[in-house]
Amino acid sequence: MPDDRLDEAFELGRTCALAAECGRDLRRCAQMYSGLFPAAAFGAESYAALTLSTAFSAPWASAEHLKVANRAALWVLAVDRLVDHTATTREQVDRLIRECLSVADGAVPRSAATRFLADLRDELGTVKEFDDLRWIWRDQLAETLTGMGRAWVWRDTRAVLTLESFLDNADSRGSCFVDVSHWIYTADDWARTHLEDLRAVSRRVQRYLHLLGDVASYRKDLSWGDLNVLALGVSRAEVTEAMTALAGEAAGLIEPVRAGSPRTAVYLRRQIGFNAGFAGISGGGPAR
Repeated sequence: MPDDRLDEAFELGRTCALAAECGRDLRRCAQMYSGLFPAAAFGAESYAALTLSTAFSAPWASAEHLKVANRAALWVLAVDRLVDHTATTREQVDRLIRECLSVADGAVPRSAATRFLADLRDELGTVKEFDDLRWIWRDQLAETLTGMGRAWVWRDTRAVLTLESFLDNADSRGSCFVDVSHWIYTADDWARTHLEDLRAVSRRVQRYLHLLGDVASYRKDLSWGDLNVLALGVSRAEVTEAMTALAGEAAGLIEPVRAGSPRTAVYLRRQIGFNAGFAGISGGGPAR
């Protein structure tokens, strides 16, 4: 085997080992928050898909550096399940959102979901830059939770949606919240200084992931009664065309980031590539 192929194999092996190490941390987290991660909804594949996505997006990182990104993504999945499959009334959804935002502002947590969020908040608080950047983190958290709540209402009322209105609610996917948390915790100085600009780029990537996740999980969403873009009367061809356009738009926004923070640009670009490849083979995927 040529040396370059050996080098490639080494990097792939290292990245998979990184994902496995991150997975052990997430399983420990799941054990800490009683009832938030039932085995029926969070099997081994769930943790593996999540940590593979993070590891392949930033293969140069350590498990410690990816800790917040992984935990934030796991928290998003847990809250998404609570909204989609546990809440039965609008008041329950609104109460969960209020409690999460209150904890983000410093309140004492009163549930497993808010305890997990409080621990995430406190871990971010170990970074001195968090004091100045906390408002962005809190704002993106609010956008994510509001998006989840809006999606619940759409499903409950059988709202008639367009592709554009569906895409405008992409914050419900939560990937931008994960990115913002990750960058506050471990990014370079340029990225932290330009975090609001990076959030705009991340949200464009998120729109692509929002569609990709629905295409990959279409059959599962139908069986569970979840909202899915392909169940809105939008054709697969229209969704594919929109994804192609979004990928191009995201690439255009990512390219200028390279000059200031090359690894941040690669991280964003690899999110699109990994998730597209993973979903294409597995029929599902993290696509947070």
